[in-house]
Amino acid sequence: MTGYRDLSLWFDTLDEDVTPRPRLSGDLDVDVAIVGAGYTGLWTAYYLAEADPSLRIAVLEREFAGFGASGRNGGWCSALFPASLAKVARTSTRERAIAQQRAMNATVDEVGRVVEAEGIDCGFTKGGTVILARTHVQTRRAWDMVEDQHAWGFGKEDFRYLDADEARARVGAADVLGGVYTPHTAAIQPAKLARGLAEAVERRGVAIYEGTPVTLIDDGAAVTPYGTVRADVVVRATEGYTPELPGFRRDLAPVYSLMIATEPLPQDMWDEIGLAERETFSDFRHLIVYGQRTSDGRLAFGGRGAPYHYGSKVRPEYDRNDHVFAELRRVLRELFPVTADVPISHQWGGALGVPRDWFASCGIDRHRKLAWAGGYVGDGVGTTNLAGRTLADLIRDQYTDLTRLPWVQHRSPRWEPEPLRWLGTNIGLRVMTAADGEEARTRKNSKLAHAFGRFLGH
Repeated sequence: MTGYRDLSLWFDTLDEDVTPRPRLSGDLDVDVAIVGAGYTGLWTAYYLAEADPSLRIAVLEREFAGFGASGRNGGWCSALFPASLAKVARTSTRERAIAQQRAMNATVDEVGRVVEAEGIDCGFTKGGTVILARTHVQTRRAWDMVEDQHAWGFGKEDFRYLDADEARARVGAADVLGGVYTPHTAAIQPAKLARGLAEAVERRGVAIYEGTPVTLIDDGAAVTPYGTVRADVVVRATEGYTPELPGFRRDLAPVYSLMIATEPLPQDMWDEIGLAERETFSDFRHLIVYGQRTSDGRLAFGGRGAPYHYGSKVRPEYDRNDHVFAELRRVLRELFPVTADVPISHQWGGALGVPRDWFASCGIDRHRKLAWAGGYVGDGVGTTNLAGRTLADLIRDQYTDLTRLPWVQHRSPRWEPEPLRWLGTNIGLRVMTAADGEEARTRKNSKLAHAFGRFLGH
């Protein structure tokens, strides 16, 4: 297969070639059909096969395992959940919201356990996350975050405020005034995790059919050009590609996140930048940025800013946006001036799935013979593992602590029809961009961001 190395740094630095698996060749009857061989689909197959090796499981993938966001993301296996604790509690209870977050925290270690058990060499390093505060407004936001987490019962072992010296000791960025540290994140090489997980699934007897696009999911059937797969349950694990399926066009909005990566940096430069424990890092601006020190010594850095495309279209040409790449380079140099003359080796992007209420969910509809998980808003590397374990319990009719979590059976509102969806999503992007500028001018929390927060995960 040619061309896959252009998808991301992660695919370009795979140790082996991507050889396509055979496509479906005729109708098939199974117990569980999974649409999508990204993290959600593969984790679901993994835990189902582990729990009941007798299950007949087929995974159907239009391209190849890890092709989408699973092979292009920032490599944060984190405990981040897109909806705030307060929002989760409003839909359930305080106790269940806390249980959801504790399950997310434990998920990072569960991924690490499986990676070790299966011998998946994805550079899993649990160095935590540092969120930098670089203005006085951001410093107040950092304090508010820590106090809020502590009010929910999470201690300093979960979220800790860093003064300027402590923050700079971890991340040697410019103009650092403080920050927040949480240990509940591991840096990974995401494509290696996806490819290794696919192999682990196959070792357990699961069939993966690549080059097999599903054109319709209906009443226990996944329809493809090469045959129909009938199952007791069909799992929709399509995330940012979900709107391409009939009947699901307004369930999720595909929003693009783009990344750049440097050439490997010399040790003296790393001595200045820090990230000695491979901490992932971000800051408290409104327009999200994120980065990590890769296992081969690069800075991989990404952020939002690419527009939403009318009609929820997902196209290969949208993976690249010169304006956004230039802005990412500018912000990276602003954060780490020592990188000003460092060559950028890779530029890439991809679509992630955003539900209307920014509330990820998983669940099952027995009447429709349909299970689903998604809407991770870019926080899917860890959340997909929790989804896979939860779906495995739901599909097998097991009533467990996981199936009682408040995201289970949550139903997000559908997105508005076009052109309202296009207008609202892109206005939101402009608002968050303007909010950062407003705070730089006024040195106060942005009124724009506060007003728009109710549309997000707040």
